[in-house]
Amino acid sequence: MTQINIGVSEQNRQNVAGILEHILADEYVLYTKTRNYHWNVVGPHFNEYHETFEEQYDGLADDVDEVAERIRFLGFKASSTLSEFQKNSQLKEHPGEYPNANTMVSNLLEDHETIIKSIREKASETSGQYGDAGTEDFLIGLMQKHEKTAWMLRSILE
Repeated sequence: MTQINIGVSEQNRQNVAGILEHILADEYVLYTKTRNYHWNVVGPHFNEYHETFEEQYDGLADDVDEVAERIRFLGFKASSTLSEFQKNSQLKEHPGEYPNANTMVSNLLEDHETIIKSIREKASETSGQYGDAGTEDFLIGLMQKHEKTAWMLRSILE
C-alpha cells in the first residue's frame, strides 16, 4: 500500500478514524430509524410526514457515505455491518415499536440533537488534539446539516 503523507501521523489518523466510526454508526442508525418512520407513519398528516421523512433519509444516506469515505481518506476501513453500527452507536433503536407521528418527530429530533452534541464535542478534538483540520471542517458541515434538520423537526412540533 502506498504511504499516506497528508501531514497527520498514522496514530492521529487512526484516532480520528475512531471518532468517525462512532459518528458513522450514529448516522446509520438514524438513517434506519428515519426510513422505518417513513414506512410506518400514519395519521391525518401522513403525506407530509411521509415526504419529510423521505427527504431526511435521502440526506442521511449521503451523509453515511461521506463519513465512510472520510474514514477511507484517512487510510482505514469503514465499518459496514449492522452489528458494528449497533455496537458503536449511542442512539437506540426500538424494535417492534410504531409510535404516533408526533412521537416519531420527537424521537428523530432527540437523535439529531444527540448527534449535534457529539459532533460539537469531537470536531475540535480532531483538529486540536490530532492535527486534522480537514476532518474538523467536515464535521462542522455535518453538524450544521443536523442543526437544520433539528430546527425543521422542532418547527413541526410547534
